[in-house]
Amino acid sequence: MFPWNYGFHWTAATVIFLGAFYAVLAAVAATLLAAALRSRRDVRAHAVEEIRWQSDFDSLPARDRLCRHAITGELAGRECPNGFDCRTCETHTRLATAAVLAATRSIPAMREKPEVEIYGMNYPVDRLYHRGHTWVHPASDGTLTVGIDDLGRRLLGGADAIDFPQRGARLRANGPVFTLRRGSVRVRVLSPVDGEVVGAHFSGPAWFLKVKPLNGGFDLRHLLSGPEIKPWVAHEIERLQLALAGDAALPTLADGGIPVDDIAAACPGADWDAVCGVMFLDG
Repeated sequence: MFPWNYGFHWTAATVIFLGAFYAVLAAVAATLLAAALRSRRDVRAHAVEEIRWQSDFDSLPARDRLCRHAITGELAGRECPNGFDCRTCETHTRLATAAVLAATRSIPAMREKPEVEIYGMNYPVDRLYHRGHTWVHPASDGTLTVGIDDLGRRLLGGADAIDFPQRGARLRANGPVFTLRRGSVRVRVLSPVDGEVVGAHFSGPAWFLKVKPLNGGFDLRHLLSGPEIKPWVAHEIERLQLALAGDAALPTLADGGIPVDDIAAACPGADWDAVCGVMFLDG
């Protein structure tokens, strides 16, 4: 059938067959080449983490994809269509109050305020919060301090090791900011912002990163603030209760209770890899 075969003869049938065969082969090669070029372009454009995050977000159950305005009671049952990136959401822009917009867009609008105690945990209201349990505090020099919130700290407890990004590393919102290891469990914590790491501090259970903007300033509209904090933390406690369902230590998280400092140690029967994956949105 092919020209290199012994006894090959050109006929109308062989011409048609070879034409179809090489057309299919060319189409497959073109598809593979296009996919390779797209992958290279996505890597160069830092889109890999964005693609991974969208895949992880789509795999979350519906109750974990609730819009921030559903958590506060403004839009009952609404799921977020934007992967928690409110910066591109017309609905959020329409519903956000002038006070929230000022707090999330303007560093001078941030003022030192007392901490709010929620279920025995401290949530300073001069910070902005990411759905993956990190916080952001704007500094007067135009940088941001990034840390982990009180519930996240209690979920992680004592870490055996933390892999910090190096100075100069570029962070992408919803991409990894650091990886923590505790025993056999590895937890990938998500970055709350786009930026470049200019410093890091780690001492015991406390860790902080200093981040500068990549281009111009920071857009922080996707982060939670002010009156959104308390209902969001209550929602996270409910998610944690579901993730720990069946564990003997669950009463420590009952309504009105206070989560212990090291939840993992208090819940030895839980699948901690799965629990952290749920709570830190690491699919």
